[in-house]
Amino acid sequence: MEGILLSGIGGLYTVLCDGVQYKLRAQAKIRRRRLTPLPGDRVLFTPGHADEDGWLEELMPRKNCFVRPAAANLDVICLCVSAAAPQADLLLLDRMLLQCAMNGVESVIVITKCDADEGFCAQARAQYEMCGARVVAVSAADGTGVEALKAILKGRIHAMAGQSGVGKSSLLNALYGLRQETGSLSQRIDRGRNTTRHSALIPLEDGGMALDTPGFSLFDLEVMDPLELTRHTPEFVPYEGRCRFSPCTHRKEPGCAVLADVDLGLLPRERWMRYCTLFDDMDIKWRNRYD
Repeated sequence: MEGILLSGIGGLYTVLCDGVQYKLRAQAKIRRRRLTPLPGDRVLFTPGHADEDGWLEELMPRKNCFVRPAAANLDVICLCVSAAAPQADLLLLDRMLLQCAMNGVESVIVITKCDADEGFCAQARAQYEMCGARVVAVSAADGTGVEALKAILKGRIHAMAGQSGVGKSSLLNALYGLRQETGSLSQRIDRGRNTTRHSALIPLEDGGMALDTPGFSLFDLEVMDPLELTRHTPEFVPYEGRCRFSPCTHRKEPGCAVLADVDLGLLPRERWMRYCTLFDDMDIKWRNRYD
């Protein structure tokens, strides 16, 4: 039989097929090949009999795969940042945007707790809509933006990703009437207490699925030629061929069209500075990749 993997805890996997959930254990050949089944995986399996667990026999090819959050075959990822505490980490957001672009996954920037700081919402929207990103401001408390986001996600397999405490579980509750556990913020360290322990897909009435994921504060990109970053930064695409030098890193080269427009205020300087930070980090890792 063929199904979609919803979750896996302690070597026991839950797979959905035709509205029925099956409990399975992975066959030895999957373990020998060091394959890790992930929520969202399309799998072949043999159901068990009576009270016996069935067997997960094969993982089908993936169209994408993520480590944090641990998931496969996602249609869209909601990249959540908060207009309140915890303070938004826009460098992390840019890393997540890059990872989505490299994996061919649609991303939506979701500003949670938007009722707390309208100024932040406007600034973030101005920065990211310029690079072609879709931005939705929501409040799980008063319902602002919830229906608009729900329409974007209808019938699709999607994940909520972002720092702990930004309100991912609260947003899932507001979107779908779920009862996901939510946590309060620690006043001492101003970081969210992570209430989600394992990634798990939640089947929805509209035919889609939502992935509830553990929060995270670090996001490591794969080691790659830093020039790849310029190709995956959407607002730089129209400048191809307009700089004096080719290739151009858009950081400090004379005659760079990107730098000229940053100086003129036509491109947001804050996002360009974060791009430079990401480029330098990639450059170091690329140079040291054989060490």
